Amino acid sequence: MTAKEIQKRNQKADHLRVLQTDDGQYFVESGEGKILYNVSINDEGNTCSCGDFAKNFKRDPSFRCKHILAVFNAVPKKDVENAMFLEKHVPRLDERWITKIEGKEFVKYPGLLDLAHQHGISSIEVDIVQMPTAENGDFAVCRATVMSKIGETYTDIGDANPANCSSKVAKHLLRMASTRSIARALRSYTNVGMTALEELADFNDVITEAAQPIQPKTKPKAAKKAAARTPKKAPAKTSNPDIAASAVEQEPKTEPKGTSAPIMQPMMSEAQKRAIYNLSRRRGISVEELEQMTADAYGCALENLSSGDASAFIRQLQQAA
Repeated sequence: MTAKEIQKRNQKADHLRVLQTDDGQYFVESGEGKILYNVSINDEGNTCSCGDFAKNFKRDPSFRCKHILAVFNAVPKKDVENAMFLEKHVPRLDERWITKIEGKEFVKYPGLLDLAHQHGISSIEVDIVQMPTAENGDFAVCRATVMSKIGETYTDIGDANPANCSSKVAKHLLRMASTRSIARALRSYTNVGMTALEELADFNDVITEAAQPIQPKTKPKAAKKAAARTPKKAPAKTSNPDIAASAVEQEPKTEPKGTSAPIMQPMMSEAQKRAIYNLSRRRGISVEELEQMTADAYGCALENLSSGDASAFIRQLQQAA
């Protein structure tokens, strides 16, 4: 470099801010104050991370950019500011949004939303796949699409019906299906493996991978013994045939065991079928494997699933994420 070039660069370097970290590294702020360039000063040579140094160093090993000159000028005058590295913010799921049920952890919807904003979520869109009606067993299905600031999209489906919702939210099936679909999409976006609390059929139950039938409540043994010891009251004797006939008619009629008629369930809706196929494709499950899973779990072909079994199967596929 010529003396004239060095003088010109020194004039520019005098106005640059120089910082030094605890480990001895130098950083020089750009003229606009938007960028910090890392400058290394040692016996092996002087380097800078700026483009000017990278371009000129190859043809002139003794080249000094204005940032290197700024360090040389600031050090003797002790015009160097102390600097420290700031810890980069890493998105974290706040523990207050995690709850434990039966020894298993679940994440709450607000926690997923908070984590998504930390990651840089851009938008959330929800489409109604199926409105709940009496014809489809009040089965609501929604599809949510989450988009990040860099254009990545994550889509998933959520469903709700009176059988897989708490009684407190059974009147708001469409909203629950929307919340579940968003929670599923947010879990994919934020890479959270825990099931969302809102996905549970009952907040007091834990959904296992295979849907378990609800067992009827049984009386405690002590109550059974007390009932066994209580003698049944015999109908009062009367000589009046009309009164006797009336007493017989008032007695509750009981049917023999095993003679109750089976309860017919509505068949799977088209929306449920589409949800099953969409979920299976996302999980990498082939049509043959899907049919085998249906046969093993419900003893019938996929086309013959009832609405209740289809709902349970959808939850099982969602759990397989």
